[in-house]
Amino acid sequence: MDKVQPSVTQVNKWSVMSRVFHWISALLLLVTWAMIFLYGNTDNSLYINLHKAFGVSLLFWMLARVINRVFTKAPPAVAMPKWQVVISQLTHFALYALLIAMPVAGLLMSVYGGRPVDVFGLFQIPVFVEIDRSAARFYNDLHTDIIWPMILVFTVAHIGAALFHQFIQKDKLINRIL
Repeated sequence: MDKVQPSVTQVNKWSVMSRVFHWISALLLLVTWAMIFLYGNTDNSLYINLHKAFGVSLLFWMLARVINRVFTKAPPAVAMPKWQVVISQLTHFALYALLIAMPVAGLLMSVYGGRPVDVFGLFQIPVFVEIDRSAARFYNDLHTDIIWPMILVFTVAHIGAALFHQFIQKDKLINRIL
């Protein structure tokens, strides 16, 4: 008996948990960005506190997401040239790393600056290091001037590649994560 080859219209999706992790990560990043945008335009400390709380939430979420990714089998790959596979893997790795590094740098910026981080009034991450203003400035620069632009670049590349595959290649790549 001949094996049936998957058709282009067949969709091999990521697991439900992987899809939930993906979309909530995107939502947490967007909300965290919105809070710092609001803080920058209103100077209301509520927004910076929410920015930090959502940032810590993103950190915990990404750590759980990495654990999920380690134990969850990826769906079969969409047919594409090897160079696209390599770039895709590097982009995904960079996004995971940056989405962990960003809140870590923000947390270190706060605690080295002598400011504990309140997480929605549920618990507080205390200042667990000796106050060091130069370290706080270093982590501020890392957080805002290096990691944030890199997140933007890799996110735009990720979305652009997904849209290219969906609408130019027409290989239904986006359907795997919906």
